[in-house]
Amino acid sequence: MGILDIEVWGKDSKKHEERLGTCKVDMAALPLKQANCLELPLESCPGTLLVLVARTPCSGVSISDLCVCPLADPSERKQIAQRFCLQNSLKDLKDVGILQVKVLKAVDLLAADFSGKSDPFCLLELGNDRLQTHTIYKNLNPEWNKVFTFPIKDIHDVLEVTVFDEDGDKPPDFLGKVAIPLLSIRDGQTNCYVLKNKDLEQAFKGVIYLEMDVIYNPVKASLRTFTPREKRLVEDSRKLSKKILSRDVDRVKRITMAIWNTVQFLKSCFQWESTLRSAVAFVVFLVTVWNFELYMIPLALLLLFVYNFINPTKGKVGSIQDSQESTDMDEEEEEDDKESEKKGLIERIYMVQDIVSTVQNILEEIASFGERIKNTFNWTVPFLSFLACLILAVATITLYFIPLRYIVLIWGISKFTKKLRNPYAIDNNELLDFLSRVPSDVQKVQYAELKQGSSQSPLRKKRSAL
Repeated sequence: MGILDIEVWGKDSKKHEERLGTCKVDMAALPLKQANCLELPLESCPGTLLVLVARTPCSGVSISDLCVCPLADPSERKQIAQRFCLQNSLKDLKDVGILQVKVLKAVDLLAADFSGKSDPFCLLELGNDRLQTHTIYKNLNPEWNKVFTFPIKDIHDVLEVTVFDEDGDKPPDFLGKVAIPLLSIRDGQTNCYVLKNKDLEQAFKGVIYLEMDVIYNPVKASLRTFTPREKRLVEDSRKLSKKILSRDVDRVKRITMAIWNTVQFLKSCFQWESTLRSAVAFVVFLVTVWNFELYMIPLALLLLFVYNFINPTKGKVGSIQDSQESTDMDEEEEEDDKESEKKGLIERIYMVQDIVSTVQNILEEIASFGERIKNTFNWTVPFLSFLACLILAVATITLYFIPLRYIVLIWGISKFTKKLRNPYAIDNNELLDFLSRVPSDVQKVQYAELKQGSSQSPLRKKRSAL
C-alpha cells in the first residue's frame, strides 16, 4: 500500500543501458478491482508514460513447513476442490487453479566453494510468480522440507525450479535447473528430477526431490487457452550463438523438407508416375469436389487427430531424439563463441550481430510455429489436442447447420464491437494464442524428465563408444 516507483530505461545495440526517467504512483489512492488509466509525466526527462494499473487482492501464495501443508488437511482440500469444481466454471475466470509444491531435498550437488561445499537455496518460478527457500550452508545434500503454493493463471505454464549457491554480495552461482509443465505433474507422488544445465538441454550434477499437487478447473483452463499468454517480466537477454543459429536452420530445413515432400507427392499424382496412386487420387478429387461442403474442412482435421491418436507417429518420439542430437554441440564451438564475443568491440561487428540475431530469432519463430502445429496433431499435450478436437467437432456441426454468411456476420460484429464493449481489450488472435501453449520440439527436450545416470548427452555417448 505504498508508492510504486517506475523507471524507464533505454538500451542501444552496444548493450549500453541508460535511465531515461522516473515516475511514481500512490497505490493507496487507487480503487480496488478497477482498471485505472494514468498518464504520468516523467521526472528529469521530457515525455509521459501511459499506464493501466489495477489493484486486485492476491490469494493462494504461501510458504510453509511440511507440518502445515495446506492440501494435507482434508477439509481444506475439499474446500479448494469445491472452489474449482465444474459448477463454479464461470466465476472468476482468471482463477484457474492452485499448485502446491513440496521442495524436499537435493542430493549430490556441485561444490561451488573452495571448501568443497555449497550454500544452496532453491528458487521456484511459475509465470511471473517467484518464491524461494532458505539457504542451507556448507552442504551438498540440503533438506529444505518447505511447501509452496501458487495460484494458477494458465494451466499451460511451466514450473521452473532452479538451485543456486549463495555467494554473499555477489550474484549466486548456478547449481542446476528443471522445468516441469503443469499438465505433466503426477499428483501426490514424490519425484526425483535430474538437474539440467541453464539451457535445459543436458544433465548437470545432482538431483532434486519434489512432490506436487495440482487442482484446476478444466473449463476455465480451456477458455484461458484462447487468450494472450502472460509475458515474462524478467527480460531474457539472448546472445548470438552459432549453436542456436545452426539448430534453428536445421529446424526450418526439416519443416521445409516436409512441405517439399508433400508438394512432390501431389506433383507425382498429377504426372501419373504411379498409375494406381494417380487413379485413386483422381477419384478422391472428383468425389471430394462434387460433394464438398465447408464443414468438411474441420471434419478432415478432426479425422487427422483421430488417426494420430490411434496410430501414434514415430516422429513424436523421434523428434525429441533429433532435437537432442541437434542441440548437443562441441565444447570447441562454445569456446569459439566466447572468443568471438571478446573480439566483438567494433561498431560493425555489433551491427552484424544485431542483423544475425534478428535472422536467428525469425528462424526460431518459423521453426517453432511449424513444430507447434505438428505437435498439436501428434497429441504431444493431450489436453490441448482434445480441446482442438472439441473445437473442430463444434465447428463441423456449426458449419453443417448454419450458413457461412451468418457465421461471418457474427464474427465481424464481434470484432468491430470489441473495443466498444471493452475499451482496454487487448487485440489478439485466438488461434495463435492456442498455438503458443503447444511446446516446440526444443521445448519438448527442455521439459523432458531425465533418468538418473543419463548425465552424458547422446553425442558424447557416441564419442565415448568410439
